[in-house]
Order: sequence, then C-alpha cells, then structure tokens
Amino acid sequence: MENTGVEYAPMMRDLAASDRPRERLLQVGPKAVSTAELLAIIMRTGSNGENVVRLAERLLSKFRDLPGIARASVGELTQVKGIGPAKAVEIKAALEVGRRLMTSTPEDRFKITSPDDAANLLMSEMALLDQEHLKVIILDTRNKVLDSPTIYIGSLNTSVVRIGELFKQAIKENAAAVIIVHNHPSGDPSPSPEDIQVTRQIVQAGQLLNIEVLDHLVIGHYRYVSMKERGLGF
Repeated sequence: MENTGVEYAPMMRDLAASDRPRERLLQVGPKAVSTAELLAIIMRTGSNGENVVRLAERLLSKFRDLPGIARASVGELTQVKGIGPAKAVEIKAALEVGRRLMTSTPEDRFKITSPDDAANLLMSEMALLDQEHLKVIILDTRNKVLDSPTIYIGSLNTSVVRIGELFKQAIKENAAAVIIVHNHPSGDPSPSPEDIQVTRQIVQAGQLLNIEVLDHLVIGHYRYVSMKERGLGF
C-alpha cells in the first residue's frame, strides 16, 4: 500500500488481546493498568478511526488528568471530539462513585508505607505528561491518603511556587503529613538544583505548620527518585 504519510490509530479489534484494556485488567489487575486504559473500559468504544484508548488519552490531555475531568461538566466533556452525552455521563458517574467511596469508607483509603507506594499511586497519570505538574499527596495520622490535588502546572521554580499554596488543602483537611510529587517531561527523574531548593523551603514551611513533609518524589518515564532517600532538601 502506498504510504500517504497519514497515521491511523489501530482499532481495538486490531490490537493483540494482551494490549486491550479489558484483557489487560483481567491479566494484571486494576492497579497495574493506566488511567487511560481504565477510562477506555468505562467508555467501551472509540470514535471513527480512533480506538478507545487513544480517545481516553486525548481526553486526559485535554483536561489535564482525572481531577480536570472530574471538575468538567457534561457539556464540557462533550466538546471533545468522540465524546457524546452517553460517554460523558458514564465518565461522570464512574468518577462520582470513586469520590463517594473515598469519603464514605476512610478505612479503605490507600495507605502510603514507602516511596514506592506514593510513586505507584501517581505514576500512571504523571509519567508521560508533556508539562510539569506538581501534586500534593495529603495524608492523615495513619498515612492514609485523604486527597492528591494538582497544585501547579508548568516549570517548577522558586519564583513561581508559593509555598503556602502547597499546604492550603492540607490545612483544610487537618492533615498530619504530605508528600510532594512532580514530574519531569524529559523522562529523566534526576532532581535539579531548583527541585532541591524548593524542597528545602517546603520542608521548612511544613515544620512551622506542624505538617510533616515525608518526601518529594520526581517522576520520569515510569521511573522516579525519592529526594528523601537521597538526602536532597531534607
């Protein structure tokens, strides 16, 4: 066939069974599949010329991850090509179920016991972002996750980051501790001098607020660095 220079996303029927989100979830379990794959399972079908996983990835990019999708209205979701009212309602319903689960069963909240736990919580949604995102994992006295809001999008530097903003939600939640997480779009999770400087300021602010900063993770392409483990900024 003549190469026209146009690439088409393979449809689900053209993918190997091991690459289809439902089959992957059955094989490896829900925690091991990506956020895009989970969304794809909820939506079930893609649009013309685009498989459902690619559609899910585009949706995540448009709204800057799950928190953005959760904040969007049904009308805003349907403005994305391939998302009709039915898909939009299915997505909103699934996210609302998750929200109610988190608020109604605190004993089942995810518990952070190591840097690996924190990285695994956010790796799938942060590893391939094309901009830097900074999130704060907010923890209770038993290191169970209360929330993980996105605080900043864009380059992380001391002139932009307002340290008080990082703790705003943690104070509202009466948090005992936080873990700072941000990504490097280059894929290299090596902390920069700016990362170390910002971390030092965050740790000092946490001490003043009596909110312990347990770690600062830098996520690359499915790799991460624990700055606490390396003694950088702590």
